[in-house]
Amino acid sequence: MQKAVKVGKKLGLSTQAAMTLAELRTPGRIQDFVNSIPWNTEPDGDTARSVSEILRLRQAHCAEGAFVAACALWMAGHPPLLMDMGASEADVDHVVALFQQGNCWGAISKSNSPFLRYRDPIYRTLRELSISFFPQYVLKREKTLRTYSVSIDLRKIDPALWVTHQGYCLEMIETLTSARHFDLLPHNFTDDQLRPIDPIEARSNNLTEHVEPKKIIHLDGRLPPASPLDQATSAEP
Repeated sequence: MQKAVKVGKKLGLSTQAAMTLAELRTPGRIQDFVNSIPWNTEPDGDTARSVSEILRLRQAHCAEGAFVAACALWMAGHPPLLMDMGASEADVDHVVALFQQGNCWGAISKSNSPFLRYRDPIYRTLRELSISFFPQYVLKREKTLRTYSVSIDLRKIDPALWVTHQGYCLEMIETLTSARHFDLLPHNFTDDQLRPIDPIEARSNNLTEHVEPKKIIHLDGRLPPASPLDQATSAEP
């Protein structure tokens, strides 16, 4: 554990933050930790927070969760790899942290819905891994996953851009979206050839793990102006 803490501190994390991630010694434990972070609903606009800011504020969406997972993987002795999955214009992209067991790929994935989550290391290629997300990567009833990227090695990127950066990690988002992507749909296959998911599947996609928070704390520590979230509570149990 001390070795992992040393790696975390070298990346710029505080001792407390490094110790928190150093306890996550396996991909499964990292996934459990990422799951426990409340979902970032971005009520004040888009965010792309660094690892240190995520650990301080305890909120994350998929890309932010992937940053935390990649950092924890690095500290645990795995390469810190990310993969961007591109959606159709109507939907949003998804980012996962990659790991390998032998020659097979797995993924750690932050999602507020039940289905776009952990993938066991049983996939021979990144294409196979991406296809495992395809059936339930949906908007309403339409399947929207279209591309997947090469693996992006964060050891080649300054930790100041994603581990300790203050504010929006713009360069990281640009790195993810500009990485080489590959089509998932066969050549000449059109969107209207995809069968919508069944209504019962669509209803299951309404499940969420984290309710929307009543207050969001800004990165400078201030509370934002009152929002509808302050007057409303989720109907989820």
